[in-house]
Amino acid sequence: MNVRKTPQKVLEDIRVNMKLAALWASFMFLYIYVDYFHLFMPGSLEDMLAGKMFVFDITQVSLLIGLVSVTIPALMIFLSIALSAKVNRWTNIIVATVYIPYTLFNLVGEAWIHMAFGAVVEVILLVLIICYAWKWR
Repeated sequence: MNVRKTPQKVLEDIRVNMKLAALWASFMFLYIYVDYFHLFMPGSLEDMLAGKMFVFDITQVSLLIGLVSVTIPALMIFLSIALSAKVNRWTNIIVATVYIPYTLFNLVGEAWIHMAFGAVVEVILLVLIICYAWKWR
């Protein structure tokens, strides 16, 4: 059966798509800037020059993992616009749900106030993504 969407439903889908894409873009800015500001913390550059990231050695694999962790939310900006409503809804719910504990894990170890603030705002953005996607019919 071919069910056509009403113009109102199409507009609602576009509004939700745009909200989700904007939330992912906001998340990405914070995600990147918290890491960038981390470079200004005493000892960060020395650790990088010594080949350390937190307690881990900097390797090709660790850098690939880091890039993948940034690539997924970056792609969500596009996917929130491009995917069909049904796939989009569940993709946003699943990815945002996975990124909440991942975001909080980044506070393990020495966490400065800017990191805690960034994590709180990032979690709020992820919860908003889940809420908008969840209510999207």
